Parts: sequence; structure tokens; C-alpha cells
Amino acid sequence: MRISAKGRYALAAMIYMAENHESGECITVISISEKLGISKIYLEQVFAMLKKEGLVNSVKGAQGGYQLARNPRQITALDVLSAVEISLFEPTETTVQDKAPEIESAIKSAVFDAMDSAVRDSLEKVTLYDLVSVVEENKKGGELMYFI
Repeated sequence: MRISAKGRYALAAMIYMAENHESGECITVISISEKLGISKIYLEQVFAMLKKEGLVNSVKGAQGGYQLARNPRQITALDVLSAVEISLFEPTETTVQDKAPEIESAIKSAVFDAMDSAVRDSLEKVTLYDLVSVVEENKKGGELMYFI
């Protein structure tokens, strides 16, 4: 499966926001851009989509920026990817419906519907909280330990 840059950047930015969720502070697109090395202009497009889907709230003003609209335990990878990966969740077009409807039906039910269901089920099980936990584990795993 191929996730676009928009989807990957959205997940990375949302994980970063979830890591900083407890502070209650707004996070600017510029700070995310600098921290993650993602184009500010591209991130602005991503955040417009995330806001439209109700995953983030924007706050205007000097202390403004974005905040998660819900607790990280309540936002799934499916929520994030559904907001920005429009084509990923579109129904598959028919292939041989006119000449061989029985083959079309078999492909749809046994392959495409099953695949769509498996992807959705997998992505629904992973929350931003889970992803932050994995990030924390990865940070611990990267620490060197010295014994004397």
C-alpha cells in the first residue's frame, strides 16, 4: 500500500501534536515544520484538511496555532488518513462488470471489499496515543547505556 506524502506528513504532525497535547499550548505550523523538516506551505494544506474534518482546532492571535480537537486516545490513524487520503478510501472501479459480472462480483467481495475492511480495521485500532507510546519506546531504545 502506498500512502502519499500528505498522509505521511499528516500522521507525523498529529503524532507531534499528541506528544505535546498535555501542555495545552497551541502549536504553530512553523514549529512543526522546523521540528519535522516538512514544508510549511505543504503543512498548511494538510492542517486545513485536518481542521475541516474536526481533528484539530485553530486558535488565532499571538499565542495561536493548532490544538488537537480530541484526546489522543480518541483519534485514530484511520481518522487522520481519511481526512487527507481521499483516494485511499474511494471504492474501486469496476473491471469487467459488463462482460463478466460474476467475475466482477468475486473480485469485489473476495479481494477489494476484504482488503478495504482489513485496512480500515487495522487503522481503527491505532490511536495517536498508541503512536506516541511507540515513539517513546523508540527514544528509550536509542539511548546508550554505559556500564563501569
